[in-house]
Amino acid sequence: MDFLQNSLQLIEQYMLAYGYWAVFFGVMLENAGLPVPGETILLVAGYFASTGVFRVPLVMLVAATGAVIGDNIGFAIGHHYGRGLLLRVGRFFFLTPKRIEHMENYFKNHGNKTILVARFITGLRVFAALLAGASKMPWRVFFIYNVSGAVLWSAVITMLGYLFGQSLPLLVKWVGRTGTILLIVAIILGLVIWRVQRHRKSND
Repeated sequence: MDFLQNSLQLIEQYMLAYGYWAVFFGVMLENAGLPVPGETILLVAGYFASTGVFRVPLVMLVAATGAVIGDNIGFAIGHHYGRGLLLRVGRFFFLTPKRIEHMENYFKNHGNKTILVARFITGLRVFAALLAGASKMPWRVFFIYNVSGAVLWSAVITMLGYLFGQSLPLLVKWVGRTGTILLIVAIILGLVIWRVQRHRKSND
């Protein structure tokens, strides 16, 4: 809890010093694939809006813009460097070549829906755009679902911070747990879909 408290205090200090820029770059860098706590930053920004430091519409707009730009950076990296980059970086996150191939096939069939909801899922928020680019998803399709997801995510997380930010450490913990649960559910669904498809192929 001390680590969480210290992290929140540091985020609050950056926000007081740099205002909306702290929100923009925090969210953008996380969505571009860097280990920055973008979701926590947005929760704090929502809480700041409830105290009058920020304005809710601006927080949502800045966060959504940062998320879209960050994801497009990730998409461009995946599109141009694709599998080679995933093979080099993925080994640090237990992404074997076979798992990467399964993920690419999944994105070809279900990428649009995944991009829409990926922001709410721990871990997938960082890799979704990269995988979409690597699987050669059309950029226009990616952009439409990316913007939709960014607007929805920024609105939900900002309002959570705005309404329940008085208990920030508890809120950050529960939002994080929810994201982890969604990740587990996504993995299970992915495995089920893969098994069903493999079974169908073996019967053809």
